[in-house]
Amino acid sequence: MKNIILYSLLIFLISGSAISAQEKKKFTSIEQVLARITPNDKVDYWVLVHNLYGKNREVRSSGTKKDYLPQFSGFNIVPNENSFYYIAYSQAGKTSYITTLEDLKTFIGKADNAEEAALKAVFEGYFIDEEFIDVAANYREDTKNFYLDLGKITMTECPYQKSHFMLTVDKKSGEITSAKDNGAYMELYNKKCKNNPRLLKIEKKEEPKEDPKKKQPIKKKR
Repeated sequence: MKNIILYSLLIFLISGSAISAQEKKKFTSIEQVLARITPNDKVDYWVLVHNLYGKNREVRSSGTKKDYLPQFSGFNIVPNENSFYYIAYSQAGKTSYITTLEDLKTFIGKADNAEEAALKAVFEGYFIDEEFIDVAANYREDTKNFYLDLGKITMTECPYQKSHFMLTVDKKSGEITSAKDNGAYMELYNKKCKNNPRLLKIEKKEEPKEDPKKKQPIKKKR
């Protein structure tokens, strides 16, 4: 009886772990994603700074604090005219700065966690959609891969369109191995769009029909 109970408990724990591995976790914000990055190379100190309306705020730092200079430009994961991020880091006594996405890509290196995997996808044209987290800002993982649900702008004209993709990122290589298009989840039309569904619903006015009761003009004899 004792063996049966232990066996049942083991099955329950294994099943629970399998279900847990399938549960989706959300990227609640861009800042939360950036706060989870780790440098690819060993550095003595690094700090992630968010600049909003000219005011700097340290989001995350690691190592023995070093002096650094405030930066007046930086990178954005989502375009924003009022704010940007930058990283200051110290390595072998020299302080350097990350102010572009290309520099950030080098700084991160291989994707070591889901957040870095998401950023790797951002570098390749996808984005973390904070407005539609359940659709295009979440992930799940198993022992081999990260499975990311992210957005991508697939049309910029009529209509402006966002589609959501499921990306598979190999944990060992850190590379995106597949991208499944799950279709559009948002479309925006404007008045210039000829295929605007609202405009198509407007019935065209019919030309007035000629009243048959009206007398035909009398033809004059020559």
